Amino acid sequence: MRINLIILSLILLFPAVSFAQEDERQYKIPDSVPFTIDSLYREDQFYVGFSFNLITNKPEAISQESFSGGINLGVIRDMPLNERRNVALGLGFGWGIDSYGQNLRITKSASGVTEFQSLQGIDYETNRYTTQQFEMPLEFRWRTSTAESYKFWRIYSGVRLGYIYNFRSNYKDDAEQSLINDLSELNKFRAGATFTFGYNTFNFHFYYSLIPFFKDASLQNESLDVSTLKIGLTFYIL
Repeated sequence: MRINLIILSLILLFPAVSFAQEDERQYKIPDSVPFTIDSLYREDQFYVGFSFNLITNKPEAISQESFSGGINLGVIRDMPLNERRNVALGLGFGWGIDSYGQNLRITKSASGVTEFQSLQGIDYETNRYTTQQFEMPLEFRWRTSTAESYKFWRIYSGVRLGYIYNFRSNYKDDAEQSLINDLSELNKFRAGATFTFGYNTFNFHFYYSLIPFFKDASLQNESLDVSTLKIGLTFYIL
């Protein structure tokens, strides 16, 4: 009789124990979060660049003096074009500041006419242009990226449009200092061809301006069609 009661008790308790174990498994928190691969990943959507600025197409009387450099940064929307997502278009918006040290002085006559003068053979302390501009890069992108790796080769080429919203010419010698901010001869709208290549963190960047720096400007009866070549490094994030 006692054995029958024990067997009956075990039969009645077995479903309760089973439900309890199943409930425990249902609400048990896993020891680690499983790793998932993002098959819809995007690359290089934030950038910051540093460049050395060269003045090109300059007349013989014009030379580059001291250091000329620039910084640009912004965000780019990466739009993959294939299933592997290693070919894409990039369209973005950014900001940049550039400085040019050279011996082309800008002056204004009493009537407000702009005059350009070469400082060749003249002693002076500073003669520098500084520009600040909004930028819109458009790139065709090829890379060896995968969803699992953040280190890859990249080759990006395209154009960068821009608009200079602030310009300053700063001249200083022992006797005077002159600042010019309003210059009608300045080509405020900018456009340049870009090329970037590199691996992982370090990426070499080239920018060549397709539009002269000045319009309707001349120096000693010679057309002033100076342009810009920028050589530097670009760092991408995400």
